[in-house]
Amino acid sequence: MKRILALAALVVAAAVVFIVGSLSAAEPFEQSVTGTRYAATVLIPEPVTGKAGVEVRVKSGDANAVAVSAVMPEMGHAVPEATAKQAAPGRFVAAGEPFSMSGVWELSIRLNGAAGEETLTVKALIAK
Repeated sequence: MKRILALAALVVAAAVVFIVGSLSAAEPFEQSVTGTRYAATVLIPEPVTGKAGVEVRVKSGDANAVAVSAVMPEMGHAVPEATAKQAAPGRFVAAGEPFSMSGVWELSIRLNGAAGEETLTVKALIAK
């Protein structure tokens, strides 16, 4: 009987470790969005609170400037707009700490170029 209880406790402990590990390892976020002037893919390699880079890959439209801002409407949080640096043609990266807590954040991607200015919006789930 003691062996069965010890084995059951071991199985429960292993399940808890597995679940906690799964929850803490956030999958990269990637979403494409299309507007009237531009189309882009937004990538967050590690969608977690604290320092997180937001990459914007411009798929159509000739954007020469990109800025990223984030809001969490449900909680009233907002992060000031950050200018993304051009890492390669059509690829821009905004660094910083855009996510102060876990939950659903709305990212506004402001693109500017020869076609004019346009803001594209995506929602991202950010983990702890």
